[in-house]
Amino acid sequence: MRALLFLLILWGSSLLLPVRAQERAKPRNGEGVSTFLQRFGYTSRAARQEFMEINAGKFTKGGGLILGRSYRLPSTPKGKQKKKGKTSVCEPLFGPNYQTVRIKSHELEGACLYLVSGHGGPDPGAIGKVRGRELHEDEYAYDIILRLARALTEKGAKVHIIIQDAKDGIRNDRYLDNSERETCMGQPIPLGQVERLQQRCDAINRLSRKDKEKYKRSIFIHVDSRGKKDQVDVFFYHSPGSQQGKRLAQNIHCTFERKYDRHQPNRGFRGTVSARNLYVLLKSRPVAAFLELGNIQNERDRKRLVLPSNRQALADWICEGIARDYKSR
Repeated sequence: MRALLFLLILWGSSLLLPVRAQERAKPRNGEGVSTFLQRFGYTSRAARQEFMEINAGKFTKGGGLILGRSYRLPSTPKGKQKKKGKTSVCEPLFGPNYQTVRIKSHELEGACLYLVSGHGGPDPGAIGKVRGRELHEDEYAYDIILRLARALTEKGAKVHIIIQDAKDGIRNDRYLDNSERETCMGQPIPLGQVERLQQRCDAINRLSRKDKEKYKRSIFIHVDSRGKKDQVDVFFYHSPGSQQGKRLAQNIHCTFERKYDRHQPNRGFRGTVSARNLYVLLKSRPVAAFLELGNIQNERDRKRLVLPSNRQALADWICEGIARDYKSR
């Protein structure tokens, strides 16, 4: 009798195993695949791969999760991944309030990014005016680059900030003070356009030759200047003939589309991806994407720049697009 009872217990326990493997859950608003899985303790690539396979056909065209839909969780053991390398880094360029960066994940470990904000030094770039204030392109592009660099660092990426200002960290002001302090990694920035662009390409190429990471990408951020009535969405360029550059630009573009669909569902996103013979795209060695973030002369586009929360959102979305590209390589 005892033997029979023991066998029944074993049989019942074995029935529980597949049930646990079929555990399901629904995503929360704003969760991507990685953050959804991390909520349940799944952090390995094996768990992510299994999750994508067992839920095939249940994602958006861009590979995102659908709110309200139930997803099967992986059967891969959760466990705790051993943290690799540092748990935090200090980057003084981010400013005293942001210089300590906690590494939150390792999803971009093995990625190396070269981040370049447009213009700087003696060249302010595009200039907008609001109530007698001059808004300089280089200041806003730089603030967004710093925010992007911090977001990438949090995900374990190696980051090089090419254009630097030793005083300006991440700023939460609407109207950013203008200066000519920016350097190209400590070197004065030339006024001549070709010399200025070649200097930053040389810096990227010099670093790229030393960096051992297989995934190397350059991101150039600029702000456009058009007529006051011309409202434009963020648009993206890649080098002609660069399939990897095109994929990078498209992955960031797709991320923006999904964000606009979620946060402004009736507006739509009209940003474009196209090839263009820009000097920095042709002369820098790593695969690159060039972003124009809006028209500094247009009142609505300026809100994308002057509101600190919007600058952070731009940085976060670009970071998410880069992570998407890294995972799809």
